[in-house]
Amino acid sequence: QVQLVESGGGSVQAGGSLRLSCTISGALRDYYHIGWFRQAPGKQREGVSCMRLSGGNVYYTDSVKGRFTISKDTSKNTVYLQMNGLQPEDTGIYTCGASRHSSGDNCLQLMGGYWGRGTQVTVSS
Repeated sequence: QVQLVESGGGSVQAGGSLRLSCTISGALRDYYHIGWFRQAPGKQREGVSCMRLSGGNVYYTDSVKGRFTISKDTSKNTVYLQMNGLQPEDTGIYTCGASRHSSGDNCLQLMGGYWGRGTQVTVSS
């Protein structure tokens, strides 16, 4: 009974910051990928950042490199996404996902697995 619950979304002006949290309940194997994904109105969902649940290499989509940071706190069963220098183009619903399968060379294109319901991020100019 794995469940992912996101929090931390909100509305900010361009240049502001938010920190998203994904709390994991139930059992996930360490080799699973976990990451953040977003979807803006009228656009496809894209992988923002991801990593192995056990740690190691992290991946970011090009548009957020240098601005976003993914991290985790094992004791709290929580994965974070620190978002700095937010821009209007970052607006969308941010969803936490976990899966052992990816269609690409990294975990930015997860397949199947478990997904949260999402949290809204709105950035105004």
